[in-house]
Amino acid sequence: MTEAISPDRWPSRRARWRNAFHARTSAWARPATGFVAQPEPKSIGSHARGRQLLAGNLLFAGHLVEAPGALLWDVPAPSAAFEAERQGGAWLDDLAAAAHPAARRLAQAWVFGWIDRFGRGVGPGWTPELAARRLIRWINHAPFLLAGRDAAGRQALFRTLTHQTVYLSRTWAEARHGLPRFEALAGLICAGLALEGLEARAAPAIDALAQECDRSIDHDGGIPTRNPEELLEVLTLLTWANAAITGSGRPTPRALTEALERVVPTLRALRHADGGLARFHGGGRGADGRLEAALAASGVRTPPRHGLAMGYARLAAARTTVIVDAAPPPIRAASMNAHASALAFELTSGRRPLIVNCGSGVTFGEEWRRAGRATPSHSALCIEGYSSGRLGPRGPEGEPLVEGPGDVWVDRSEGGGEIRLSLSHDAWVATHGLTCFRELALTEDGRALNGEDSLTAVSPEERRMFDYAMDEVKLGGIPYQVRFHLHPDADPELDLGGTAVSIALRSGEMWIFRHDGTGDLSLEPSVYLERGRLKPRPTQAIVLSARVIDYTGSVSWTLAKALDTPSNLRDLEMAEPEVEA
Repeated sequence: MTEAISPDRWPSRRARWRNAFHARTSAWARPATGFVAQPEPKSIGSHARGRQLLAGNLLFAGHLVEAPGALLWDVPAPSAAFEAERQGGAWLDDLAAAAHPAARRLAQAWVFGWIDRFGRGVGPGWTPELAARRLIRWINHAPFLLAGRDAAGRQALFRTLTHQTVYLSRTWAEARHGLPRFEALAGLICAGLALEGLEARAAPAIDALAQECDRSIDHDGGIPTRNPEELLEVLTLLTWANAAITGSGRPTPRALTEALERVVPTLRALRHADGGLARFHGGGRGADGRLEAALAASGVRTPPRHGLAMGYARLAAARTTVIVDAAPPPIRAASMNAHASALAFELTSGRRPLIVNCGSGVTFGEEWRRAGRATPSHSALCIEGYSSGRLGPRGPEGEPLVEGPGDVWVDRSEGGGEIRLSLSHDAWVATHGLTCFRELALTEDGRALNGEDSLTAVSPEERRMFDYAMDEVKLGGIPYQVRFHLHPDADPELDLGGTAVSIALRSGEMWIFRHDGTGDLSLEPSVYLERGRLKPRPTQAIVLSARVIDYTGSVSWTLAKALDTPSNLRDLEMAEPEVEA
């Protein structure tokens, strides 16, 4: 019996058929014979990861496969994410960074092995964004790949570069709007303008990139996902495309120039004192050096955006930065990696992160991914058992975040030796009649952050809803916790008879957390989730636990440097390698 096919399955099936068709027929194009100009590496790799690849430790998408001496493509992929990451070819940056003849030989074996196995347009790597990612790396590192190769090897590389460029020129519109579309168009522009005889393929992509800038980057330099690391990827791609366009002698589209001018001050506002990005809505801190390279390449010198930047508020004084999620979470298709992080904050002192969010658990499996998206995984207030947002049913693209706060309010002021933020959100009005408030004040010398977190039933209607919620708990009060997740390198200890927490940083700084005595203070186990590791890193969280009894409940706290901690320290200790052995 023939399976009945619902009408909504036809578009994706047609798209897959068109994709496979173009992957094969694009090979008929006449191959380029050389580059317009000598390519130069633009992407930054990790020497540590390159050495791990040389040792046969394949760490992709959170999976470690030990396969010394094996061809990358002979290794069974433990997940679709592993397969996508190796097909994208970013590992070539790491092998080039290893700067060793053995790394070059391994890179050549893997690239030419890909050509032998998938170069006819077959296999899982033939999607617009993966083809673009691969093209950019192969062209960037072409001298590295062609060193010592004979004429046949050179012809094979140019043949497959042409094949993938033509394929991309026919399929870029299949990529989703946002980062996948930016990646596809930037890859096509870079490849079309780098390969002799393919310049005409780039012209429509330049126009399309300008349109995508207007569509997907708002007037404040933000993107719908509100993911800071994703915004960094977009900026990186725009700078690469802009360099290719100007290098070819073509005028840069005005929309591209204006997009760069909007994005750069936003990213500067999302940068902590240690140079890393704030970790919100699925984003990490960014690879070392990536942000600085992209900002420098942009040519834009505008300072950090004042006020909200992509929905985040920033306090900065001396060597201390505080970044707060001060806007509603992403919605609909943009929310597939969104977190319930309303009013959560991170604090960094000099080169040392202190207060963090747990981060994205996407590389550690679905359970960790869901856990990382919940409010308790953020440095924020949470009513016990109720995140500030809820995950909806899983669809083809993932699980959207639904029922988050509809109204997030923020006000910034300065005076009295402090920079202050007043914030609120309404995520629990519908369930408990309670509005969440957070007050943060950073002293002008950056040595102390004073805070107050509260839940209040404001209006008569909200008080009636609160009374109903109290009936459900038999008038025992609405339990809530305020969490302050600590970076794994921070060393906390309960002090002063359990009324304070002393936190030692590797820089030699000592921070003291105190509270007003409302509720209970404890240290609880936590985790730090980051890509490039096999498992979550254990850490701890400071937790204040209390109950709302009489229409309002609040806790006040202070996080301050110890009096004997100098304001300026020579922090010379190097960070530990990104990749585990």
